[in-house]
Amino acid sequence: MFREELYAILKEKMIEAVLVSDGYNMRYLSGFRGATGYLYITRARRVLITDSRYTTQAREEAPDFEVVEISNQKGYGAVIGELTGADEINCIGFENDHMIYADVMKLKEACSEELVWEGVGDSLNRLRIVKNEMELTCMEKAQSIADGAFSHIIGILKPGMTELQAAAELEFYLKSHGAYGTSFDTIAASGIHSAMPHAMPSNKAIEPGDFLTMDFGCIYEGYCSDMTRTVVIGKASPKQKEIYQIVLEAQLAALDVIKAGMKCSEVDKAARDVIEKAGYGEYFGHGLGHSVGLYIHEEPRLSPKCDEVLRENVIQTVEPGIYIPGFGGVRIEDIVIVKENGCQNMTHSTKELLEL
Repeated sequence: MFREELYAILKEKMIEAVLVSDGYNMRYLSGFRGATGYLYITRARRVLITDSRYTTQAREEAPDFEVVEISNQKGYGAVIGELTGADEINCIGFENDHMIYADVMKLKEACSEELVWEGVGDSLNRLRIVKNEMELTCMEKAQSIADGAFSHIIGILKPGMTELQAAAELEFYLKSHGAYGTSFDTIAASGIHSAMPHAMPSNKAIEPGDFLTMDFGCIYEGYCSDMTRTVVIGKASPKQKEIYQIVLEAQLAALDVIKAGMKCSEVDKAARDVIEKAGYGEYFGHGLGHSVGLYIHEEPRLSPKCDEVLRENVIQTVEPGIYIPGFGGVRIEDIVIVKENGCQNMTHSTKELLEL
């Protein structure tokens, strides 16, 4: 289970040990799913430090790690101080992009004054960018559950149902079909609310003529899925059809070009150009997509500002949108596996404009 690629970070950063605090990185490196603790890793030692609520779980889930339990008498700082002292560590890395200043100061105070603390930035997060076969299998399962939820919801949507009820139906389906939870707070935004990309579901009733944008996903064995579909309740107006078709063409343009070796900004441009050419560029304000894994928003991101080159078996969402205040909006989102000569789309729900 342990990812030995971590040792390359120790060498690159010229550190003798690293303290892992981010829960997603802890799980990735050890298998531990608990909510509290640290990993302390050197080339010779792997230690999982946690409290009594999680020690049994830690021993079961992280067999490659020695488990050390903190107590009221000996907290995290004291334990880390003992470990670094016994191992004669002079420089330890920590996740400065994740840990808050106060926590770092408390740990430092409990350790030797000579111990140097070196921030490792997002180095540990980047270990998770390329997915292995196990991870891809989990994500494909998560996405298949989400596809099923969409098939379920379009069969029961009707005027008078509230946004909250639609979101609840999606979440009930996800959890009753094997999901461990939702990847993020489900979005069900109708009418003018659909012009807000991250609208929160409300008690607003869904009405005839409304766009309804549903953005949702679930977690399976720790890994997330993510998809968005927009439908019309009743008959779509000519303008609704026009906007929907532009968004669909933008997404298809991006799906047609995305592959390993392309810059993220190039993929974003393929979709953005379609929307801008149609005259709606000002209404597409977010990036085209993001990576997904143990966490719903991972790197790299498909955006005009990201020139990172995509690699094979990186996961990306492709989700262009047009959002017009006072009118409504459309987003269509698939989740894909980047391949050498294209992509493998894990999202299989129809993208035809549905009038329900």
